[in-house]
Amino acid sequence: EPRSRSTPRPAPPRPPQRRASVPFAEIVCEDPTLTDAIEWARLVAASELPVMLLAETGAGKELFAKAIHAASPRAAGPFVAVNCGAIAPSLLESELFGYAPGAFTGADKRGRPGLFHAASGGTLFLDEVAEMPLAMQAALLRVLESGRYQRVGDTRPEQSDVRVVCATCRDLEGAIEAGTFRRDLYYRLKGAALRIPALRDREDVIPLARALLAQRAARLGLPAPTLSSEAERAIAAHDWPGNVRELISTLDVALVA
Repeated sequence: EPRSRSTPRPAPPRPPQRRASVPFAEIVCEDPTLTDAIEWARLVAASELPVMLLAETGAGKELFAKAIHAASPRAAGPFVAVNCGAIAPSLLESELFGYAPGAFTGADKRGRPGLFHAASGGTLFLDEVAEMPLAMQAALLRVLESGRYQRVGDTRPEQSDVRVVCATCRDLEGAIEAGTFRRDLYYRLKGAALRIPALRDREDVIPLARALLAQRAARLGLPAPTLSSEAERAIAAHDWPGNVRELISTLDVALVA
């Protein structure tokens, strides 16, 4: 007697999955030069190479740094950003490396870990790296070469497990010639250099303005407005010395005016 075939059980329903954010999706781009920069950044992101972002102020260096982190094998780790020009030179070493208990007057009696520790397993973004004093440049070079650092006032070495992405709006080669930036650190950080075009050199200023206007309006809970032909002509004619940051500020004013 032939065996009866059992009815196959239906597969259990799959649990809903959270939609992960797509790296580089926040960068609005219809410009060929910027598109090339994004594609290069995608390739570099998959490696452990240090990355140097070269761009004018306000052109989107931190946005690129975050996207590179999100597209990297370290995406599950922390992304820690520090503006090297916004911290007093005397405090920068303890901010980056931390300090031991009682390392200096006014220090926390328990000591404190630094940003290298906070970024462990992830990415440390050093913005305005050209503003770093020479003594700190030497300390950073040692970390990049040896993978170890010491907290201020401590003799025990700490192991560094970070990927460094740096950025500057300065002419680093000119700074090297002027003696304000170390040549060896420059080549160590310039594992993969990426130049982000200024807004005035992009071909997608109007599409970018439309997209940003919709984003800013949504954050304020306002209906998405449209740009008039007159406004678009004015945007296209402006030189935008403050780059995308200036464009965002201008659109924010227009939304509430």
